[in-house]
Order: sequence, then C-alpha cells, then structure tokens
Amino acid sequence: MALVNEHFLKLPNNYLFADISKKVNAFKVQHPTAGVISLGIGDVTRPLCPAVVEAIHKAADEMGTEGGFHGYGPEQGYAFLREAIVKNDFLPRGIHLDPSEIFVNDGAKSDTGNIQELVRWDNSIGVTDPIYPVYIDSNVMIGRAGVVNDGRWSNVVYMPCTAGNGFVPQLPDRRVDIIYLCYPNNPTGTVLSKDELRKWVNYALRNDTLIFFDAAYEAYIQNPDIPHSIYEIKGARKVAIEFHSYSKTAGFTGVRCGYTVVPKEVTAATLEGERISLHKLWYRRQCTKFNGASYISQRAAEATYTPEGREQVRQTIGYYMENARLMRNALTALGLRVDGGEDAPYLWVQTPDGEGSWRFFEQMLYNAHVVCTPGVGFGPSGEGYVRLTAFGDRDSCLEALDRIGRWLG
Repeated sequence: MALVNEHFLKLPNNYLFADISKKVNAFKVQHPTAGVISLGIGDVTRPLCPAVVEAIHKAADEMGTEGGFHGYGPEQGYAFLREAIVKNDFLPRGIHLDPSEIFVNDGAKSDTGNIQELVRWDNSIGVTDPIYPVYIDSNVMIGRAGVVNDGRWSNVVYMPCTAGNGFVPQLPDRRVDIIYLCYPNNPTGTVLSKDELRKWVNYALRNDTLIFFDAAYEAYIQNPDIPHSIYEIKGARKVAIEFHSYSKTAGFTGVRCGYTVVPKEVTAATLEGERISLHKLWYRRQCTKFNGASYISQRAAEATYTPEGREQVRQTIGYYMENARLMRNALTALGLRVDGGEDAPYLWVQTPDGEGSWRFFEQMLYNAHVVCTPGVGFGPSGEGYVRLTAFGDRDSCLEALDRIGRWLG
C-alpha cells in the first residue's frame, strides 16, 4: 500500500491565489456585467518589449535549422546568459561572481520552493511576517514547519513587519538555522536599507545561519541608496543564496526564466560537523531533477541586457511604477494608510477601522468590482491589510481607483 506524504494534508485546502480566483469567478457568474478589474494577483499586463520579441523570433528560427537546433541545454543555463547576468546585474554594483555560481531556472518560484531540499527536515526556519506563501508552504510539505495553530506554524519563527516597527523586521531573539528574506518585499512593497540588511548578514555570520534572499523585484528600486542584492553586503557570499526573476522585470510570467545565485563559499554542516558546499549539492540536484530552461527563453532573457532591451525594460518598469504612484496618491487622498509603492510594484493598504482582510476583499469586490489580495493570506501580521499591485493596464487602473473612490468617498 502506498502511503501519502501526510505533511501535504496540513496545508490549507487551497493556495491563496486559487481561493481568490474561486471567489472572483463565482462573483462573475452571479454578476456577468460587472466588469471586474483585478489589482490583486501580481501578473503583468504590458507586452514583451521589442528586443525580447526579436530575440524569440530569431531563436525560434535557429531551432528550425539543422545547424541552429538546440536540444537539452546545460542544466545551469547557457554560458551566454550566465555571463550576461554577471556582467550586467552584479559587476556594476561591485559584486564579483563567477558564471558557474549562476543557475538559470524557469522562474524564481520554482527555486525558492525547491531550495529547502538542500537542508535537513529538522532545521528551524524564520520568516518575516507577512511573507510570500511559497516559503512556508514548501517547508510544510517536507515536515519542517510543524503544525498550524491559529494561523501560525509551531516550528516557524515569525518576525513581524508592522506599522509599529515601520515594516522593518527585528532580528530573532534566538538562533535560527534558516531565514527567508524578500526585498523589495512581497507583499508589503517595503525595502531594507543597507544598514538594516547588514544586520541580517552579521546575524547569519555570528549564528551560522543560512539566508534565502528573494530579490525578484530589485529592478523596481528607485532609491539609489537601497541595495539591489544581498551580496552588496560584506560577508554575504558565505551565508546567502539569492533568487532573481525576469517575470516582473521583463514581463516573462508566460515565458518563464529566472536565476539563482549559489556562491561557492556557502556551506551547511553534517551532524559530524563537516562543511558541505551547497553549490555542489544544488548542481547535483539540478542535474537530477531539472533539464534546464528552454534555449528560446534564455535568448529572450539575454536580450534584456542589450542597450535596446535595457531601455525598453526600463520604460515598462516606469509604466508600472507610475501606476503605483497614481494608486498611492489616490488611496492616500481617501484617508487610507498606504505603504510600499515607492520602490516596489506592491501597495500595502490598511483596511478602514481594522476591518478583516477577507471581509474588506469581499466588500471591495461587491461594491467596487475591484479585486485585491487579503493580507492575512500572507501571514498573521497581514490581518487588517490588503495588497494591491501596480501591474494593471493604466486605463483599468484609473477606472479601479475611480470605483474605489466612489465606494469609499
């Protein structure tokens, strides 16, 4: 008899965004003429930039020739992309990486969920709260999170990010084996200064802690003093693995490409105290379970680093950040507390009078026909907030703001 992995049974019945989709679809069936506008799920709406489209066409044409056809590629990714990543994303910031430390993937979500395979099931984990659900859910699946009680997992150390601390998480008061950080943050849209990020690196160095750092939204940072990579901090190469994505940066949610940085200095210990290179283990894992991102998507990603591609991507990011500015101004004018939206495409909005997140979600859907994401879906500290995204079409975004204004005004 095959026995099920019972840790899966501990998960909530549905993934957060699946629950939202179910509720929205039910509303649409009941109100077919409502014209629902989504400011909830963080999918992009702008088309791929011309440089990327041209690269995709060229790569597809290559694949149609005997001399240009590509089958299985390197599990780590093609050298042309890994070298472009090092040259463009890191060297300008004074970060020296070897291309062999770059692992190209089919999107950051896969690797942020799979990276926990490298460490023992009984490691302790710490997360900022609220947080992207995949970090905790992937640890639940392996049995690392314990049991859930009132929205909190027994083996997870929660580090609240609230209005009271300016959404800056405090260091744990005890040692934690693994810490997840996401900056710019999803869902709050807030960032960490270099001094604050240095505190986390120093904590990890002192406590032999491993940091999983999700930098998927770093391209949206507007403030020149905010770090784009944890490797801007001295010593981070010894304790941190970093994740990047082209999904929101270049509109690749339907193309699928990203990358993970695993420095060769990062290690974890055996029970006997032997230090093991996580770079070596991740390479072994990828060779076993992953056949690499497609040649076409990697050529598309490479095109974002050309002069034309960089400018076109910059314009797309500017479009979304202008949406964020308009949203922030309009919602603030309605008397709502709004955080984020300045160095990230997410706005973290406090519900009026402490109304519950799901209740406010339903009220906005039924009264304004606009979709948000309930903050409590990101963790206990998210209760009383909703997340809005700036990834919408400009006209739809303005229409949504008008509807919300008429509803709350």
